[in-house]
Amino acid sequence: MASPPEGEDRRSFSEKLKHPFSELHDQLKDTHLHDVKVKATHMKAKLGKFHNLINPNHRHDEAHEKATDEKRTRIAESHRFESFAPERDGNNIKWYVDGRDYFWAVSVALEKAKETIYIADWWLSPELFLRRPPYYNQEWRLDQVLKRRAEAGVKIYVIVYKEVEAAVTCNSAHTKHALDALCPEGKPGHGNISVMRHPDHNVFENASDMTFYWAHHEKFIVIDYALAFIGGLDLCFGRWDSRQHPLSDVHPAGVQNEVFPGQDFNNNRILDFQKVEDWKSNQLSKADFGRMPWHDVAMAVIGDCIYDIAEHFVLRWNFVKRDKYKRDECFDWLTLQGREGENEDLVAVQRPKFPVGDYIHHPLSPLENRPWAHEHQGTIHAQVVRSSADWSSGILTEHSIQNAYSEVIRNAMHYVYIENQFFITATGEAQQPVHNTIGRAIVDAVVRAGKEGRKFRVIIVIPAIPGFAGDLREDAAMGTRAIMDYQFKSIHRGDNSIYGQVLAEGVDPKKYIFVFNLRAFDRLNKTQGMIEQEEKSGVKYQEVQQAEAAEIMGGTVHGVKSDDSGDEERERIVDQKRRFEAHSDEQGHGGKQPASIDSIAQTTMLNGGKVSQQEWDGDLEQEKENFVQEELYIHGKVCIVDDRTVICGSSNINDRSQMGLHDSELSIVMEDYSYLDSTMDGQPYKAGKHAATLRRMLWREHLGLLPAQDMDAANDPNAQPPDVCPNDAQEGAEYEFVADPLSDRVWDMWTGNATRNTDLYRHLFRADPDDYIKTFEDYQNFLPKTNIKQGHLHDPFMPADEVRGKLDEIKGHLVWMPLEFLKDAEMAEKGMQVNAYTESIYT
Repeated sequence: MASPPEGEDRRSFSEKLKHPFSELHDQLKDTHLHDVKVKATHMKAKLGKFHNLINPNHRHDEAHEKATDEKRTRIAESHRFESFAPERDGNNIKWYVDGRDYFWAVSVALEKAKETIYIADWWLSPELFLRRPPYYNQEWRLDQVLKRRAEAGVKIYVIVYKEVEAAVTCNSAHTKHALDALCPEGKPGHGNISVMRHPDHNVFENASDMTFYWAHHEKFIVIDYALAFIGGLDLCFGRWDSRQHPLSDVHPAGVQNEVFPGQDFNNNRILDFQKVEDWKSNQLSKADFGRMPWHDVAMAVIGDCIYDIAEHFVLRWNFVKRDKYKRDECFDWLTLQGREGENEDLVAVQRPKFPVGDYIHHPLSPLENRPWAHEHQGTIHAQVVRSSADWSSGILTEHSIQNAYSEVIRNAMHYVYIENQFFITATGEAQQPVHNTIGRAIVDAVVRAGKEGRKFRVIIVIPAIPGFAGDLREDAAMGTRAIMDYQFKSIHRGDNSIYGQVLAEGVDPKKYIFVFNLRAFDRLNKTQGMIEQEEKSGVKYQEVQQAEAAEIMGGTVHGVKSDDSGDEERERIVDQKRRFEAHSDEQGHGGKQPASIDSIAQTTMLNGGKVSQQEWDGDLEQEKENFVQEELYIHGKVCIVDDRTVICGSSNINDRSQMGLHDSELSIVMEDYSYLDSTMDGQPYKAGKHAATLRRMLWREHLGLLPAQDMDAANDPNAQPPDVCPNDAQEGAEYEFVADPLSDRVWDMWTGNATRNTDLYRHLFRADPDDYIKTFEDYQNFLPKTNIKQGHLHDPFMPADEVRGKLDEIKGHLVWMPLEFLKDAEMAEKGMQVNAYTESIYT
């Protein structure tokens, strides 16, 4: 046999051995036969997913997959907390407290986007107004903002959790449909918005790769690789709020003043979100009930940590592309600067034989164009941490969030301050089925302080009722009661609880560990004039609020025209609104504010006046029917330690968020190297500026030591992105008062407010849960009579002056957590809903 030619011919000969019919292959490439081969290859891959039913390790068993896993493991092991991301200096990070500030800042930042926007959310409501009141800010509805940016050429990538419809009402299908329809074919911006939903629940598509129990829970945004937002706030209904936390949204002077249109007015204890795709409708009457107020915390980042947040998004995007949209040309692969070539596997880039979709390199302009790529933008040392695993991002389990919480808390010297939606944790293996070790870290920190004789506090602020059960006595509330049961067992019930383990070491836990809730009240401005207006017009205010929502939230912004029947329905409800408004002059309103204001939530805040000084347009006895209270739902996930370190993100304190292999989460650990001259237990102390100012802002809000906010945040530094201005700590006497977190004066006010407020809410409203309720029989006897609406005064015969006087005494929002609640009852009986198979859902 003759030898092959040398040099180039030799390589050509080798190629011919591999591909003897390459010329024929090229000729067939654009023919029907080639298409048949591609389809056959894709079908083979699709059918191959069913083999994964017997191979749950199918993403980690091949040589190249093992190599990628080993590479990721080496990287994580070289970083603190075993995170995928390194520690990074020089970040400019700004905090946001409550939705008013956060959403305004997001609106400013989104409007300036030039290249790309990444959004990852548990729930995204396209119809969310980022600025209020909506009637005067219609251009700041989220879908309108995204539409403008897409039409300007910005590429927008969205990943939302695909819910199990029977369990969750967020309707991600509506989110995808609404965003996809913003820029229809043939119109500017078409193709610039891409929305993925994950995980899939279609057995024929995903076979073994389905998950029903766990959720994508992250909430973050990356804009142009120049700015990122991260924290506890989804871009969805029910999250916008101001620091005074109003419950009322009744406006006799005109519904155009409404703050919470359509389904954005919500109280899950009374009625959960219903058919959110019909965002205009709301079956909950504002004239009869208050909303559930919402407290939250988030961050904005400029600096090197943007890259890590963006990398996590790109990993998730490519994983979902591989997992669900691999053969969908509507979704491209994203490659990432710094993760090219042999490292593109770190962000899950795959290059199949017949790829579908393009490979788009991000960022669209080089990273070197960003100022943070050349010099430090701030003074904060930070690190991104996550909970992520095979089902959520195709990686081996990472629980660096849990590692961070445990280490930071265990090393605390002065205090640990926690705000979280849940508090379920373990002190050791004896607390099955709970496994995360944050509880053990708290025990270690408290015991060390106790034995050293050091002043030390752990302050935990969580919702009175985690989740959204209406009546906790009902079978439908079994899941919520199970969560509460696990929380009580985590905190103080049983030898393996945090209290129990601290006590076993000879230290009194009640001197160190304190748990609180938040609660708020308001007055519905349902005046006598408005009642008469309802009677004479034949139109209820609830119908008027629905008409207003239809006007400002309807239309064809999503690119989908209503059918004739929809037009007729809209015309009908708008006519009702006009009939109602036609009688406004007769009642003396005429578009003017009546004597009573639309919310008195400011009375619990600094310089907010007294309830007894508020005017009421009518009989004071009738006013009593309009006072309402509700738990102030704590949704933020923030931990502040020693006025030095802050952890903030999407992660709850429970196994779902902390174990890594359950819900996916993203958080950030921050320590400011810019210090304030402060005090700690009366001694001089260098406090980190970022941590100390955030804590002081939170504590002043809870104590009622901040003034109420206007809705217009245009001139508020705390409602702007960090590239516009830094946080304004609002220095003054109240700022200095809370400067020392271990001050006896501050603690006396904190506990004094909590005690007084708790007693007053019990006396006026019989607010539950409560320490007086130890059994279900106690519960029945404690609650108001059945003819009393949820959240209203429990005693209709209480004199009006007494009610007003008692409400004058409520300051801030702090109340004690009722640790004795149902202590003598079986809170969560084992059965179909709570059992060994379902326990992990609640923990």
